[in-house]
Amino acid sequence: MDEPAFRTIIEPFRIHSVEPIRMTTAAERADRIAGAAYNLFQLHADDVLIDLLTDSGTGAMSRDQWAAIQRGDESYAGSPSYFVFRDAVRDLFDFEHVIPVHQGRAAERILFSVLGGPGRVVPNNTHFDTTRANVEATGAEAVDLVIAEGRDPASHHPFKGNMDLDALDALLTERGADVPCVFVTVTNNSGGGQPVSLANLRGVRALCDTHGKPLFLDACRFAENAWFIREREAGQGERDVVDIVRDMAALADGMTMSAKKDPMGNIGGWLALDDPDLAQECRNMLILTEGFPTYGGLAGRDLEALAQGLKEVVQHDYLRYRITATAYLGEALQKAGIPVLSPIGGHAVYIDARALLPHLDPLHYPGQAVAVALYELGGVRSCEIGTVMFGRRPDGAEVPAPMDLVRLAIPRRTYTQSHMDYVIEVCQRLAERAHRLPGYRIVDEPNALRHFTARFEPIH
Repeated sequence: MDEPAFRTIIEPFRIHSVEPIRMTTAAERADRIAGAAYNLFQLHADDVLIDLLTDSGTGAMSRDQWAAIQRGDESYAGSPSYFVFRDAVRDLFDFEHVIPVHQGRAAERILFSVLGGPGRVVPNNTHFDTTRANVEATGAEAVDLVIAEGRDPASHHPFKGNMDLDALDALLTERGADVPCVFVTVTNNSGGGQPVSLANLRGVRALCDTHGKPLFLDACRFAENAWFIREREAGQGERDVVDIVRDMAALADGMTMSAKKDPMGNIGGWLALDDPDLAQECRNMLILTEGFPTYGGLAGRDLEALAQGLKEVVQHDYLRYRITATAYLGEALQKAGIPVLSPIGGHAVYIDARALLPHLDPLHYPGQAVAVALYELGGVRSCEIGTVMFGRRPDGAEVPAPMDLVRLAIPRRTYTQSHMDYVIEVCQRLAERAHRLPGYRIVDEPNALRHFTARFEPIH
């Protein structure tokens, strides 16, 4: 007889070591954010209580990952640690050529340096910031083709990360000669951490075959995507996540990976693919900018830690806890009347800043206003995913992004439920005074990826 299920999903780990959080006052936080020109990226981490800026490289490594670090071999060429890493990647993704890099944007830069260029166009469900920037840096055009539900924060479609297959077919029919490859991001970070279904990936694969185009995955959160497929897609509920991951990979010709996300690393990434000629061109670029092909800008100890992380991230107990913990935060905000993107994604909760602050014009950056207020009120650092990040066009024009969101990205195995309860309280306090929040203007910005270093001031 099966044991009855419990309502409480506990962390499938114990805490082995801790690091202190420096408590701050509201006056200190007001001073710190003003000194950072109202840019959350410019804050000192010591001045942040709960850091939800990103889940990239901010998670806690396991006992076994720390043990793997001790096994790291630092040989410049042919390190045994590379082959441990390569085999761990191949076990899940089965691509012939596995090229390590120091993080995901390096894989993007290398690949698009080879495949991009003026006049070319790269479709994706939704490009994230560095992906778009690396495409556009070559002179190519980055095109987003997510389904209509993926642009509606209130839609409850179970796979809002899906590619619009009709739009992709039309693009490939009209401009096929300009398309070097098709990308699909799993899960779709810019669209709220929303998953892509296996059925949709198969549809993309069929169109790529029809038009003779390679398909690449931006697979940073592959395990979370596979878990959603298991939970939401018909016929997948009894399958092992590892098998779903292998099915996803089998539909693609290659992948880019930031191993700072689902592979549980604090640093690292890779580019993996089957085409030997393309792989050789990418390795040549790797040697020029990252390092020798068996370390790619990483230490051997990093490669060993990533190999172990790939084993841990596909464990069902971990994924159940991970997705449930994220939903706990999102559902609490919904109950408090705070508009969040639905359904709740895997790695983050996204506040719909445009709905929360309807008195602000999108070009007065409601997402930035919410992010600044969360820090001032409670020391919670978040990330604007909206007009600041995506509003500036390559020709210099500025337009509102499709959505103005604030991402509360939850680092893996780092915070406890009481930390999330505190975040909920801070968000509730924010909602009480949302109608009084000012908008912001940019007073200085770089030409690309402006959200990292732009300087803001409030509009009083």
